[in-house]
Parts: sequence; structure tokens; C-alpha cells
Amino acid sequence: MSEKTRKSKRVVKVFRYDPAVGGDGHFDRFDLDIEDESITTILDVLLRIQREHDSSLGFRYSCRISMCGSCGVVVNGNEALACQTVVANLKEGEITIRPLNHFPVIRDLVVDMDPFFKNFDKALSFFEPAEKLKEPAIISPDSKERRLIADYTECITCGCCVSSCTMANWHEDYLGPGALNRAFTLLLDSRDGLHDERLARVLSGCYNCRTELNCTEVCPKEISPTRSLKYIQMLAAKNAFKKVDVVDIEDKATEIATEVPVEAITPEVSRRRFLSRITLGLGGIIAVLIGGLMAATSLVPAMRKRAEKWVKVGKVDAFPVGIVKTVPISYRVKDGIYESTVTKPVFVYRESDSDGITVFNSRCTHLACVLHWDDNKKLFLCDCHGGQFYPDGRVKAGPPPRAMDRYPTKVENGNILVREA
Repeated sequence: MSEKTRKSKRVVKVFRYDPAVGGDGHFDRFDLDIEDESITTILDVLLRIQREHDSSLGFRYSCRISMCGSCGVVVNGNEALACQTVVANLKEGEITIRPLNHFPVIRDLVVDMDPFFKNFDKALSFFEPAEKLKEPAIISPDSKERRLIADYTECITCGCCVSSCTMANWHEDYLGPGALNRAFTLLLDSRDGLHDERLARVLSGCYNCRTELNCTEVCPKEISPTRSLKYIQMLAAKNAFKKVDVVDIEDKATEIATEVPVEAITPEVSRRRFLSRITLGLGGIIAVLIGGLMAATSLVPAMRKRAEKWVKVGKVDAFPVGIVKTVPISYRVKDGIYESTVTKPVFVYRESDSDGITVFNSRCTHLACVLHWDDNKKLFLCDCHGGQFYPDGRVKAGPPPRAMDRYPTKVENGNILVREA
């Protein structure tokens, strides 16, 4: 069995804060024996601590499948979703878990998200149609507008981007990567009736971004808010000679948002006009600079075009016939200007002495929950929704719509290799 899949002992330090006591909080230490790190998430660790060691530990979670965004925490100094972070992917040694940065702490790992969502309100995060239609609008999936924002609408408002941003705590008019990413998706929608008003609201905050790309690095949905911010700046450069007449937003949007804050419109519009006057003299330079920043931060297209890579799983002889083994694979990937190591568990099933070797993805085909192999039942099981799969990957029971996903596999010099893109 692989080093990371056998039973291990981990020291877990969890931040604790009791509002009744106050103070700066502290870390509590817990010693845990982990049966299999490759199928144990940080959320599993927290639930176990709460169940077996301290029932007063406070943290948020809901879906357990990286969709709700409620379990965002800082693990070993990096923002992540607790349900998405597998222990095997962390470095050996102790694990530290603390609440998100830049948010008021309510209790232990639970933070107050109100400031985050208030910034969404300031960015006019709702859609206000320019034209009242009786029928739903038809949007082609391959239209230019849709392709530009396709990945960016996947935001789950977990707050990890704001926590990682070094500027979020220092500039009051900076709405943060999350709210600005939402504004970006609406600014590119030609049907929207609040384009100029929204641009006036968010533009000045965009210039507080220092292009450190922290938000891009930690986003669990692989969104690049940095690119969103730079696109907004590019829109501003294109509209530099256009006068923005701000209407009464509160009157215009009453039906959709009853409490749209308007106190910041005047100073932000002044900022907008100031930037426009600067652009009159330096328009060409600004366009070139922004173009360069756009080129450097258009990371998501680069992420989607990774070169195919064959990754070693292990020696063929290490996998007995008729036995399913869980093995972590690791490989280097380059996303735009980033290079990082990806570690994930896979299931290897050797059907015969020949080349009958199948390597399965460890995620359920229902909602991408983590599967595990039950040697007693001889089934792949999904604990979240009751999915069950036979050793050959076929669905036995539960909601999964199709068989388990398989990796393209080949045997070379006695080694099993799988293709990753």
C-alpha cells in the first residue's frame, strides 16, 4: 500500500475563539489516527474532532461537494474549501486550520460574511434588463459574450479570494475580487441596463488591485478574478471619452433590489471622470499597459489548454490480479504563469495477468463526491448520496447517472501510466 494511503498519525491545530471570553483566540491541538489520507478531507477531520474530541468546535459546511462555498477556511496558510481539501495533498507534518482572513470571527472557524455580501450589493450584483421582455432571452452557448464569462459565472461566493487578497483590508472603496468578478459578468452582458452605473461603482476599486494573482491561485472553481478586474479596466479605457450620466439607481432597480446602497456613487463617479481626464493625455499608454496586463492575466484560457501528460501510477507487479488498490498520483502542471504539483487518488483494478488494467477517477459521476473502495462489499461507495459501483465501474445503486470515469491507460517498461490533461 502507498505511503500516503496507509494508516497515519497527524497533529491538527485548530483555531478557537469564544465570543463570551473574547481576546485574540488560540489554537487547540488534536492527535488523530487517519486510516486513509487519500480519501480523508479536512471537513472529515473537523467532523471527527467535533464528534470525538470537542463537541463545541464551530465551523460551517453544507453540501460536502464543493458547491455551496460555506466551508471556506485557511489550511496550512492557504485558503481552501474544507470539503475539497484531501489530507494526502498536504505536506507531511502538522495541519493548521484557521478562519478566513479579513472577516470578523464569530466563533472558532465561523466568520461573518456580511461585509463580503455588502460589497456585492455595492457592485450592483443583480441583473437589470435594458429592455423588458415577455419571453426568456435566448442565449447561444457559443456566443462571444457567453464564452467570455462562461467560467466566471461559476463563483460560489466562498470568500477564499477576499481572504487571500492583501489589498482587501486596506482600501475601503475596494470591493474585493468576488464582487468585482460578479460585476465583470454583468458588464459584458449586452442586455444589461445598468452598464454605466455599474462601471462607475466598481472602477476606482479595480485600481487597488496589485495583480498579485492570489485570488486566482486559491479559487476552488478555477476562476481568475484578476482577469475580471483587468477586463473592467480595459472597458474603462475603451469608454474613456464617453461621459457617464448616472441615473437614480435606487428608483430604477426598486423591483429587484430594495436596499441598493447609493452613498458611494458621487465620489466614485468623480474618480471615474478624473481617470478619464488622465486618459485624454495618456490614452495610448494606458491601453498598452492594460493590454499587457490582460495578456499576463488571461489565465483561464491557458488553464484549459494544458498539454497532455502521461503520469506514472506504479509498477504492474505491485497490483495483484482481482484486487482494487487506491494510489495517489502526483504530477506538475503549468497554468498560465503558475506551476504547481497536483496530487490526487486513483483506483487501480487489475482484471488479469495480461494488460487488463483499469484506472478509475476517484470522483463520483453524480456530483463529484470522493469515492472509496469497500473491500468487504467489493464495491466503490459514495458516502454522500449512497452511490455504489461494481469493481468494473458500472453503477449498482444510487443516483450516479453513468459508470465511473476511466483514465486512458498504457503499460510501458513495466509501469502503468495514465493520461492527464
